[in-house]
Amino acid sequence: MKVLLTGSSGGIGQAVARRFLAAGHQVIGIDREAAAVFAPNYTHIQRDIRSPELPEITDVEILINCAGTQNEDDIDINLKALIRVTEKYGLQPAIRSILHIGSASGHTGSEFPEYCASKGGVIAYTKNTALRAAAFGATCNSLDPGGVRTELNAPVMNEPTLWAKIMDETPLRRWAEPEEIAEWAFFLTVVNRFCTGQSIIVDGGEAINSRFIWTE
Repeated sequence: MKVLLTGSSGGIGQAVARRFLAAGHQVIGIDREAAAVFAPNYTHIQRDIRSPELPEITDVEILINCAGTQNEDDIDINLKALIRVTEKYGLQPAIRSILHIGSASGHTGSEFPEYCASKGGVIAYTKNTALRAAAFGATCNSLDPGGVRTELNAPVMNEPTLWAKIMDETPLRRWAEPEEIAEWAFFLTVVNRFCTGQSIIVDGGEAINSRFIWTE
């Protein structure tokens, strides 16, 4: 299938690109950084998704919005640009599935203020998109990870005291690898044909950690 993926040069996006390429799909990546994936079925477009001049790409079958930032114009990049990309490429007759990479922070509010707001907006927009994508027989969901071991999170991963505190809040006592999130992305867009309008948290149980304390 023809897959359009934003944020394809690093972290989760790069892992998603590799997963789809390994399964034989055609992948077109859009990223403001240079290409980090090289394969016969991969085409790279170096472009900031905030650009008013997005490339013309027709007949996209799977759209995955993975481009994002943390504490850097979060609402413009994580939400407004995501909406522009989806409206341009996602809602058309060839579309089969749309996936937004959100964040568990959009549910919990536990992050930088604009980051939480941007990801909370993705949750609402996912439902709006799902209603309209259904006219084409397509699904739309958001995949909302908690901690993922990417370069973006290096400041806390490499600080032992902070890392210990984070692990205390995560029941599974680890963060996800980018490849794990890529498997979820593949399932929700290729395997799944009926789940739509949902925002799925994949966070090792952090969001359900009530930390109930009582006398012994």
